[in-house]
This record gives sequence, structure tokens and C-alpha cells, in this order.
Amino acid sequence: MRLTKKTLGLFVAAAALTVFLSMSGGHTLLVLFDRMALTDFFEEAGHSSIGLFVVAHIVANAVGVPGTLLVIVGGAVYGLWWGTLWSVVGASLGAIAAFCLARYLFSDWFKARFYHKPIFKKLNTALCTNALLCVLTIRFSPVSPFNVVNFAFGLSPVPVRAYAIGTFIGIIPGTLAYTWLGVTGAAALEGNSVVPLVICLLMLMMLSALPLVARGSGKIHL
Repeated sequence: MRLTKKTLGLFVAAAALTVFLSMSGGHTLLVLFDRMALTDFFEEAGHSSIGLFVVAHIVANAVGVPGTLLVIVGGAVYGLWWGTLWSVVGASLGAIAAFCLARYLFSDWFKARFYHKPIFKKLNTALCTNALLCVLTIRFSPVSPFNVVNFAFGLSPVPVRAYAIGTFIGIIPGTLAYTWLGVTGAAALEGNSVVPLVICLLMLMMLSALPLVARGSGKIHL
């Protein structure tokens, strides 16, 4: 059974990568690190632009490439609300893909080597007791290492359902903020007021502090 799951996981990852490369006309993954190239690419993609944008998020998360730049580009290309929507959908699906890859490909190896340690026993107890709350708390922070968290949760006992719901809801504030950063950043580069950009950066700082405030209030114990 493990072999079947591993084979399926590898097949899904390879299929997602193949679809993205074929839809993008042979562009390599290097484009995921170039803001201007990404912006031009999605603006010129026509009717397939949104599909490519979502698939790009899925592929980026599946292979561990940071997707923050994609979110910012989404704001510049699709605007605040549509950019946020497509990024939340794509990032959530990508996070679930990374979660499943970690759980079905590496969980047995990880459990054999680390699960006997006291710190992981304590962490697993907390995750099993407050799985959804733990996922939400971590996801609400827009500066948390998104890709690392995806794989880490896959190696934990967190149920897929709690992880998927917590991820989808939890990344909305941060995604909205980074999408707004793309919108205001593009406007500032065009010579418009920098005030919205400054407000956006302050919002990101406030969101980043939320997990610390929650832990300080004693509502979350890990």
C-alpha cells in the first residue's frame, strides 16, 4: 500500500509539473523567481492566464518554491480581489499537494527516526487536540515559512480535513495583504502615491504579530 501511495504521489507531482510546462509553452521554473517575467507572462497568457496562475501556485508549493512572489504578481495582474481569490485557491491546493507528498512519501521514515523524542510527542498531542486551531494560528502569520509548514504538517498527525480548512481560511489575511502589496507597489512604480504601499506594509507587520499576541494571551499552548 505504501508503494502505491508513493507512486501516486510522485505521479501527481510529475503530472502537475508537466501540465504547467506544457501550458506555459516550455517556460522553465526559473520564471517563478522573476517578477517582471511573471507579470508579462500572465498578462500575455490570454484566456489560459488564470488556469496557469493557479497551476503555477500548485507546482511551486509541491516542489518547495516560495510562492510569495506569485501572490504579489497576482495583485499587479488581476487586481486586489481577483488576485487574492486566485492566489488563495492556488496556494491552498498547492499546500494540500505538498502535505500529501510529505505524508505519503516521507512520514514512515520520519516517524521511525523522530517520533520517539519527547518534544514530538508533546507537539503531536497538541496537534491532535487542537488541530484546526493550530493550523489557523500558524497560517494567520504571513511571514511563516509557508513551504516548510506544508511539509511539516504532512509529517504530523493533523487530519487532512482540518489542515485544508485551516489553510484555506488562515491564508486569506496574509494573501490579501501581499496581493495588496502587488497592487500598491505597481501603482507606486507608476508614480502614484506611496501612502497605500506604506499602509500595506504596516498591515503585514500587524498580521505577523498576531501569533505572538495569541500565545501571550495564553489561548494557544504547544
